[in-house]
Amino acid sequence: MVTAAPASTAAARSKKPWLRNSYPYLFISPFYLTFVLFGLVPIIFSIVVSTFDWRGVRPGDFIGLQNYITLFKEPNFYKALSNTVYIWLGTVPVMILLALVFAVLLNSKFVRWRSLFRTVYFLPVVTSLIITGLIFGMLFSTSYGLVNNFLVRLGFAPIQWLSDPRFMKLILVIAILWRWTGNDMVIMLAGLQSIPPEMYEAARVDGANEVQNFWYITIPLMLPVILFDLIISTIGTFNLFEEPYALFGGPDGGVRGSALVTGLYLYSNAFVNARFGFGSSIAWVLAVIIFSLSMLQLKLGSRKAQ
Repeated sequence: MVTAAPASTAAARSKKPWLRNSYPYLFISPFYLTFVLFGLVPIIFSIVVSTFDWRGVRPGDFIGLQNYITLFKEPNFYKALSNTVYIWLGTVPVMILLALVFAVLLNSKFVRWRSLFRTVYFLPVVTSLIITGLIFGMLFSTSYGLVNNFLVRLGFAPIQWLSDPRFMKLILVIAILWRWTGNDMVIMLAGLQSIPPEMYEAARVDGANEVQNFWYITIPLMLPVILFDLIISTIGTFNLFEEPYALFGGPDGGVRGSALVTGLYLYSNAFVNARFGFGSSIAWVLAVIIFSLSMLQLKLGSRKAQ
């Protein structure tokens, strides 16, 4: 004779599948809670802040889109934007090209001490910003810089590299290339190592030389990696802050704002002048610009890949 299970036991069994199905969501919930708390909420809050004249702990008056209207009338915004585009043109294409060349050389079996060279090229990426400022101060200082010392020995007058508006952006370009080319090289090297060696061997059997292998095999297969590097380099350029701040001694961008970039412009308005609402509007305008450029690069890159 089979007895029926008590009602409480049957109800407990009916709940077990629901409880078992909820365990995965319980385990992944810390990530989503962290994202909501430290990601989504600050994003939404910054949109709200951009519509207020927020200058301290408490919000000021609600002004709607006035911060955005003021931003597009600010001459310094367009100066920072044009300087950033100049820095992008001077760094990103050159950096990607150098990183690809270095990665190809270090991926070659004919280069000795490849691990040593990889470490040397990547070392500037992990170098302290203070050390970076000291290095370029020693190189380009007007009175005791190594570059000016070399020019004087050749009979030329010393140049005020760090205070002359004609050369400030050039020094910034050199500093960025020195610091970040190694980072891009590591990305390119990872992409190169994912290419099957059999493709190069088959091309050599067909009579292709190294230049043809590079042009017809390496470049096409590396296009997704190059596109990824282009996008993250563009994002990094529009968020540039550390190098100009360290080289030119503050958030003003040096003499007449010659090295003022969008990252410095945002920092100066939001945290130096305590214009938090205006700073939030700058951040959102830059986010739209970066998103538009990234989508444009993705579209152009997908066309070339076809």
